[in-house]
Amino acid sequence: MSNRARLIVPAVVACVLGAPAWAAEGAPEGVSGEPQSAVWTDKELNFVYMGFTTRYSCDGLRDKVRDVLLDLGAEKKDLKVMQMGCSSPSGRPDPFPGVRVKMRVLQPADAPDAKPTDQPPVAAHWKPLDLKLRDSFGIDSGECELVEQIRHKIVPLFATRNVDLKTTCVPHQASAARPSLKMEVLVADDAQHPAGEPQAAR
Repeated sequence: MSNRARLIVPAVVACVLGAPAWAAEGAPEGVSGEPQSAVWTDKELNFVYMGFTTRYSCDGLRDKVRDVLLDLGAEKKDLKVMQMGCSSPSGRPDPFPGVRVKMRVLQPADAPDAKPTDQPPVAAHWKPLDLKLRDSFGIDSGECELVEQIRHKIVPLFATRNVDLKTTCVPHQASAARPSLKMEVLVADDAQHPAGEPQAAR
């Protein structure tokens, strides 16, 4: 083998072996899977919390739901979360606190419920999410019932996959371990989900 060949072969091997590392370094943090074309879609929701273990004030529930919606990828500028059917004074626990939601969420451009829009599709990606209710969720396992209701009534409005809910809810009794709700959510490539405002007392 000539001296020139001895120099070229190691260089080619180094390029091939090094390519995956370069690709990984250039990928956006938190991206899962291939890029996805998506469109913003209008959604509405009436959510009434019914639980036995933990009770919430109407404004406290409103703030928690708002934070969850932002974490799941709702567009912040058009998000409206309004109290509904509340009978207790502000800051006091309500028997059946509720909220009415109007929002825009991302759906894959080829999804059956992706309605036609004048706006062009946006670049999106799947992002892993460990959903937490801010402030108290890390220490208060009494929110198990709320987490279950979020999973069944709110999460289906978003583009998600690999949803994994682990709870051991027992009425009138705080769970020994905090509930776990993990999934992948579809978010815009330039999406930012800032923390919500300080929540009112439950």
